[in-house]
Amino acid sequence: MIEKFADIEMLRYHVDGFEELSLKYKKFIYCLSEAALSGRDILFDQNGAYNLRIRRTLEAIYIHSTSNKSSENFLAMETYLKRIWFSSGIHHHYGCEKFIPEFTKDFLKQEMLSIDAKLLPLQEGESAKELFELLDPIIFDPEIMPKRVNKSQGEDILTTSACNYYQGVNQNKAEEYYNNLKESGGDTPISFGLNSRLVAEEGQLVEKIWKVGGLYSKAIEKIIYWLQKAIKYAEDDTQQTIIQTLINYYRTGDLRTFDEYSIQWLKDTNSFVDFTNGFIETYGDPLGLKASWESIVNYKDLEATHRTEIISKNAQWFEDHSPVKEAFKKKKVKGVSAKVITAAILAGDLYPSTAIGINLPNSEWIRALHGSKSVTISNITAAYNKASRHNGFMEEFVYSDQEKELIDKYSNLTDELHTDLHECLGHGSGQLLPGISQDALKAYGSTIEEARADLFGLYYIADTKMIELGLLPDENAYKAQYYTYIMNGLMTQLVRIKPEHQIEEAHMRNRQLIARWAYEKGRGENVIEFINRDKKTYIKINNYSALRDIFGQLLAEIQRIKSTGEYESAQSLVEDYAVKVDQTLHLEVLERYEKLKLSPYKGFINPVYNKIKDNEGNVCDITVSYDESYTDQMLRYSSDYSYLPSINE
Repeated sequence: MIEKFADIEMLRYHVDGFEELSLKYKKFIYCLSEAALSGRDILFDQNGAYNLRIRRTLEAIYIHSTSNKSSENFLAMETYLKRIWFSSGIHHHYGCEKFIPEFTKDFLKQEMLSIDAKLLPLQEGESAKELFELLDPIIFDPEIMPKRVNKSQGEDILTTSACNYYQGVNQNKAEEYYNNLKESGGDTPISFGLNSRLVAEEGQLVEKIWKVGGLYSKAIEKIIYWLQKAIKYAEDDTQQTIIQTLINYYRTGDLRTFDEYSIQWLKDTNSFVDFTNGFIETYGDPLGLKASWESIVNYKDLEATHRTEIISKNAQWFEDHSPVKEAFKKKKVKGVSAKVITAAILAGDLYPSTAIGINLPNSEWIRALHGSKSVTISNITAAYNKASRHNGFMEEFVYSDQEKELIDKYSNLTDELHTDLHECLGHGSGQLLPGISQDALKAYGSTIEEARADLFGLYYIADTKMIELGLLPDENAYKAQYYTYIMNGLMTQLVRIKPEHQIEEAHMRNRQLIARWAYEKGRGENVIEFINRDKKTYIKINNYSALRDIFGQLLAEIQRIKSTGEYESAQSLVEDYAVKVDQTLHLEVLERYEKLKLSPYKGFINPVYNKIKDNEGNVCDITVSYDESYTDQMLRYSSDYSYLPSINE
């Protein structure tokens, strides 16, 4: 752990084995990493139309202010700026609510008027005073742009969301627009809207595509520049073709080219160095259509990959023995590949906070016909595990020594295995019935999909097949995962929610949906029990075998909802189990967590890659260092990778 601010701890991850890689691999990773970092500004603008102006204003003050930098206001501004860096905008990276600064309006105004106006992100003819008056309500008024993503039932989720994917467009108009596109799109499903902003211009809806010559062109051009440099260090012709197809997609914005790239990428299972770079995940769009920009560069953890290879080779067995209805199963599982990776750089929506596993592509038709590729990120998991040791959390929240012993003995392994099952098989399992759109569940689609993958992992981690395959040592190991999952879903994840707030984020909704549903369904047999001891609430699982059966029942129901596109059932399930918070329990959890002095969120500082040149100026080595602070990294990124204008129209 490097530093703390607000509700966040910053960690480092190490790129073990980088020093032993060949110079060609190192150069390849370097070029791909530069391509990754070059897209940084895109996510800031996607998350909110004013984010770049606010970030650049505060950075100018932070660097150039002559005020007392130890004052209460300045320190509060520094914390606020760090939160903006972390969240790529003024809204919480996980909860999506706007964070309100603890410095005063007068302080910000005085600082903006005191520094050289040329340092501020002013538009032509704009004064520092006018910029302050523009940003004042956006920063300070809790009623203005209160949520980056709003999924509250009964509201227009587009006009009440601050994300910058739609301008002047309400939910009904946007849904009608994309439904019409799908109907006229032909036989091959296209992920319409994935790489565009939908805007109303002169009474017409227009898509502004993110491509060369379109929106975000300057950043995309720089991404292409580094991808082109990376091509000559690619491992073989296949990988060169993959990178070139991605470049073609960035140049044209053609989603068919993106699908072509995705198919090529998922079929490349041999490359040692790999990467993703593009508009990928749709969690940041209330409608689940438009994708945030992200990138990760990585190389294989060869020893740990053996585990995921075993899982992948048995994919058909898992599909055949799933508790879901036969009509919803894949008759032949295609192209399932998985590996464990070492992350070399994180960027965009994977930085500073990152997933520990990834399964791509997201397109259902590609998964059905060609398969998918999954990764588990070993050095990120290792960093999380090291940071959580002996921090008092388990002693405070785990029910008894019996559960603590299970967790101590097995949880590192079962956490990784559940992630493997979730990513490798869960997301790739099942099938949509003919004619069902992958977007049929609309705003509830992300939560249902994550629940489906989690349940797949939970159901199978307790199967004797895990022991038979040598993935778990004995029949008790899975209980560590069951206990920590239920405890988290019912209780401890609530530390991430503010008092009197509901759950908004899709992964948190998924976990509470599963845990709350399991608790309610097992109530008659007391499968899961809330126990109050010394005025503290604990979770106790009384029947692990019965809990597995409940997970199987819910998996069958959620797969049915997914396969049939039954929106009303998805809505009912999410709204009834995943959204509402027990306020009394919530306050208790917050109070107990506060006493531990822990931060509920963690993020990572990237390593720094340095080119070493010989006397002739040729790169003879690339070294890695870990001594850059969070603030120095953020300011360097804002200086070296700031390619977009402050306003992108």
